[in-house]
Amino acid sequence: MAKVQSFEKAMEKLEQIVDTLESDNPSLETALKKFEEGIKLSKLCSARLDEMEQRITVLMENATGGIEEKPMNAVSGETSPDKPV
Repeated sequence: MAKVQSFEKAMEKLEQIVDTLESDNPSLETALKKFEEGIKLSKLCSARLDEMEQRITVLMENATGGIEEKPMNAVSGETSPDKPV
């Protein structure tokens, strides 16, 4: 599998694989190769989404009416792996 440069291209290729598996009735060997490629693309997309989620910050109004940036996980109530619960 060639390295996919963007999330969008990886998703497009993943959709093509699904269409092929659903409609073309490929041989077992071909289906297995397509499935393996799909798993790799799925992991790549998941990793890219995780990276983007880490970069997202949400602007929140604080108690004094000012604006402060908070990491996305602080807004959703999740704890950071380096902070004790």
